Amino acid sequence: MPIEMVGLDADDTLWHSEGHYRATQERYSALLEPWIGAAEVPAALLQTERRNLAHFGYGAKGFTLSMIETAIELSKGEVDGHRIHVIIEFGRELLNHPVELLDGVPEAVEALADDFRLALVTKGDLFHQESKIAASGLADAFERVEIVSEKDVPTYARLLGAAGVDPPRFCMVGNSLRSDIAPVLALGGAGVHVPYEVTWAMEHAEVDDTHPRLDRVGSIRDVPAAVAALAER
Repeated sequence: MPIEMVGLDADDTLWHSEGHYRATQERYSALLEPWIGAAEVPAALLQTERRNLAHFGYGAKGFTLSMIETAIELSKGEVDGHRIHVIIEFGRELLNHPVELLDGVPEAVEALADDFRLALVTKGDLFHQESKIAASGLADAFERVEIVSEKDVPTYARLLGAAGVDPPRFCMVGNSLRSDIAPVLALGGAGVHVPYEVTWAMEHAEVDDTHPRLDRVGSIRDVPAAVAALAER
């Protein structure tokens, strides 16, 4: 069935994101060394993030709150006001970081827009994602911009219903197997996986490489050709 609409993830598919979080986490880990070794901090922070997702959602604001909570827990309440202020500044820097497009993104988006309806599908804090989309210079290429709290089968089904697109006619492009690929394949759609250099632990998933409607590429530059090939299957 021909592909009618292509969805594109935003963070780490169109622009850099996770690398900034990793750099912040390294600085945060060093900040807590009076109480715990830096190497032990990431696992504790990840555990807090998992616990808080249902309350704070995805994005820099929830990450900052989780950093504060983890600091209090790991220091047994001894973390001082100065360090809490530094952590808040870490979060503010993440929110204000300039949008840096991945190489080849403008050309790939333009090529896709010539042949398909485009939707931007991203999750995270509404205000932060809106500001990044505006700063990217890509917004006009997309027929629909969807900022969602989670990317799962019900969410994609709802979005495709609103767009009037049957799932088999939809292809999702992204770096996360868990959020961008697996739910869409489950609906009967197609997916193009574009791995990023680093992936957040909570975005890992297993997907059958032999799936007939899945392709994996090494760069966003390869996406238009991959989608065109999938449209012929």
